[in-house]
Amino acid sequence: MDGNRTASIIKNLPEWAKKMYIENGSPDLKENEDIFHGPLIDRKHGLRKDDLIEISIDDRVLPKNENRKIGGMLIGTTRNSVDVLDADGNFLSISRDRIVQIKIIIHLRKTYLEDEELLTFEKEDMRRRANVQEKAEKNAEGSRDGHIWD
Repeated sequence: MDGNRTASIIKNLPEWAKKMYIENGSPDLKENEDIFHGPLIDRKHGLRKDDLIEISIDDRVLPKNENRKIGGMLIGTTRNSVDVLDADGNFLSISRDRIVQIKIIIHLRKTYLEDEELLTFEKEDMRRRANVQEKAEKNAEGSRDGHIWD
């Protein structure tokens, strides 16, 4: 039954989403789906890295014949923008001020705390950032302290 449901979900995806789903290894959708009901600790919902999403842009900021819907994979978010890799492989950074709606098409990854690969990446990225910060501080200190005698 679940296999039929998954096949039905995949069949109903927009063409661009089917292509991106296959390119990303056709992950098991059952283990990545949203859970809105039940005990609070078990609920899972919201945007996740690598989600296939469709963004609706405010008509007032687009040229006359421009498509107001952008479909693609969520790369990341910042305070001011949502970063997307569209179906053509273009990186788009869309201002949050111009977004009317974000529709999640499918989740390609588990939730943040259940995703071992993402947690490993975050730890390695924190180490890398700490090293870069340390190097920057050493270089800055060296340039300011050049007048001090040893």
